[in-house]
Amino acid sequence: MPKTKHLDYLFLFAVIALCAVGLTMIFSASPTMALKLGDTLYFVKRHLFYLALGLAALYYGFRLDLDNLRKRAVPLMIIAVALLIAVFIPGVGRKVLGASRWIDLGILSFQPSELIKFALVVFLAKWLADHKEQITGLVRGFLPPLFWLGLVSLLIMKQPDMGTNLTIAGAFFVMLFVAGAEAWHLGGLALLGIMAITGLSIAEPYRLRRLLAYLDPWQDPQGIGFHIIQSLLAVGSGGLFGLGLGASRQKFFYLPQQFTDFIFAILCEELGFIGGTAVVGLFLLFAARGFMIALSTRDEFKRYLTVGLVSWLTIQAMINIMVVLGIIPTTGIPLPFISYGGTATIINLFAVGVVLNVSRKP
Repeated sequence: MPKTKHLDYLFLFAVIALCAVGLTMIFSASPTMALKLGDTLYFVKRHLFYLALGLAALYYGFRLDLDNLRKRAVPLMIIAVALLIAVFIPGVGRKVLGASRWIDLGILSFQPSELIKFALVVFLAKWLADHKEQITGLVRGFLPPLFWLGLVSLLIMKQPDMGTNLTIAGAFFVMLFVAGAEAWHLGGLALLGIMAITGLSIAEPYRLRRLLAYLDPWQDPQGIGFHIIQSLLAVGSGGLFGLGLGASRQKFFYLPQQFTDFIFAILCEELGFIGGTAVVGLFLLFAARGFMIALSTRDEFKRYLTVGLVSWLTIQAMINIMVVLGIIPTTGIPLPFISYGGTATIINLFAVGVVLNVSRKP
């Protein structure tokens, strides 16, 4: 019987610390918006509920039979794609701020795009483990999984959601690289991705406005440039040590999405450069320990699965932080473990449970 390894406590510590920071910042950043609903703790209470469900999902992922997960990779993928299509069905899908990303079941709603991230990683991990010897071939090894990536990308762009597509494509690329795909195949994929992003950014008027706002937000400081200007003001106001927890000025209806997509800006304003750097350090610890877990397993499916899950969450964190700092144009994705959210919190913690599951077995 294979010897059981010790749980990776540093990886778990990074996740718990990030969740604690997230809850603290939601407590600090959300009361002004929650006041409109008559309860300053409205979003804090809801996030506590999501965290409880997320921790239950983490435990389930930790106890999950990963061999069964491998066997169910294809059905899981099909279900996730079907749910992704369902957001466009009238009466089922729900639009928020012009985006069709939610399925509304009356008493609850969820985002299929969060599930598709997990499902696609599981599916590709199974494919790579089953076709490792063919991965260097273009037709039989490299192109088949690209079909699913292309299908998912088209459905997500229809929502639209550029940030999720970038996250998925990034994790997909890392998994193929780790599996030993040919460099020229990966280079071609990267070039194709850059061309697609550029074309889509120019073709859609709202994406073009975001790109122009990124290049010079001061051309329209009260319009399309408002978001990034307020984010940079929040980050810059924090200085080295921050204004103090709860002392943010930008959260008072200046910075939109102050406890969701742009919560890192409020964090930097209140906790300063030191607080922001500590959060980045926690994500680096998360990534480093996650990849070490992947390297420590002899099972190829589990290795690719871990690489994919850790890459997805790390890349998403990188994209969110770079948007907040004005390094890349606004994409609209939450910061894992820190931003307020239901589906994302539950799925992210479930993915963490799966990685911890791998960490305790050879």
